[in-house]
Amino acid sequence: MHKLNKVLFVAFHFPPCGVGSGVHRASRFAAYLEEYGWRPYVLTVNDRAHERTDNSSGHLNRPNPFTVLRAFALDAQRHLAVRGRYLFIAAVPDRWANWVLSAVPAGLIGLYREKVDLILVTFPIATAVLVALILHRLTGKPLVVDFRDSMTEKGYPPDPRTRAIHQWIERQVIKHGSRFIFTARSARQMYLDRYPELAHSSCIVIPNGYDEDDFADIEGRSRTDALEGCIRLVHAGVIYPDDRDPKSFFRAVHKMRRDGVIDARVLKIDLRASGAERYYASLLRELEIDDIVHLLPALPHRESLKDTAASDGLLLFQAASCNHQIPAKVYEYFRLNKPILALTATAGDTAMLLNEVGGATIVDLKDEEAIVRQLAAFLDAVRHGTHSLPDPNRVSVYTRKNATAALARCLDQLMELRTVQNSALNEPVA
Repeated sequence: MHKLNKVLFVAFHFPPCGVGSGVHRASRFAAYLEEYGWRPYVLTVNDRAHERTDNSSGHLNRPNPFTVLRAFALDAQRHLAVRGRYLFIAAVPDRWANWVLSAVPAGLIGLYREKVDLILVTFPIATAVLVALILHRLTGKPLVVDFRDSMTEKGYPPDPRTRAIHQWIERQVIKHGSRFIFTARSARQMYLDRYPELAHSSCIVIPNGYDEDDFADIEGRSRTDALEGCIRLVHAGVIYPDDRDPKSFFRAVHKMRRDGVIDARVLKIDLRASGAERYYASLLRELEIDDIVHLLPALPHRESLKDTAASDGLLLFQAASCNHQIPAKVYEYFRLNKPILALTATAGDTAMLLNEVGGATIVDLKDEEAIVRQLAAFLDAVRHGTHSLPDPNRVSVYTRKNATAALARCLDQLMELRTVQNSALNEPVA
């Protein structure tokens, strides 16, 4: 039997974490890597560190799919605050900074005990990247960074002190890392532009995706016939007030209602786990559309997929400021085989992907009048079953298994390069 290589996988977002799409990327990498010749040892936090947990991940129920090392961590905002306030130093580079104190020793023990070959870390929790960087510097094991999205940008993180620390961590991992993974082509190019010393071959794109196992026994209501009654549109996941600002969409719905184009009998819009619910609830009441647009609580991932599958169409929000990012939910939207109304810039990576796969009406998130026109046309096409659907052949490319295979190839190439370098170093001098 072929000997498996071993990787220490540092991942804050890992089951039973119930917040963020990154948990699915990390857990599926861990679940499938062994099929491609790599045994993962996951270094993550204890359950208490998570704001919300979700124990519905079937991958953790498989017999010994991977080893999980849980290191103690507290959330400064919830566990270290006094009257809602906590020291800045307790949240640098983020609220789980104290995780370093337990994660580094746990990681060192795992690295040496299991004779691990290299270190892989997934962002966006900067403390995870810092842990991986420290482990790399202490052991010399090659470091692979799955940035997913950019770690820093102009004005991000918003606090200048936090941004400076993130920038320092980013510079250090770029300097010392061996491979860098991004989920969108524009993000890769942004880093190549930002760091001219980066080799193009060291930066690869591994998109997010969907896991076929998640859709077992989930059957959507794909409609090609005329639809009677109320049309239900769903958005699943966080709607950031800045990067996915829905105000123009809300105002468009208000105008259509005022003009008699829609009402609560013909249109129901469900925003599931949107975040900022208090703020959005106020807007919806002010615009008098809270009987059309509903703010719904979070559900476990599988239940959320079932709920979304029961819709007639899907909503997507993404501002032009995120043109180099693609929301992870897009790939599950594709697999659900529904018409998509995408409120996003036409020039970004999200629009490029939607045009490639099909099934989407794309309209600028900030163009209120265009939203009015396109929403009316979208609803008409959904009602009559004439809206295009995602191309299943193009959708099937974006499985989590395919993404894991690409990750394994990246790790294999790094190991091969290391073997060649070690051989060269050990050659006797003539």
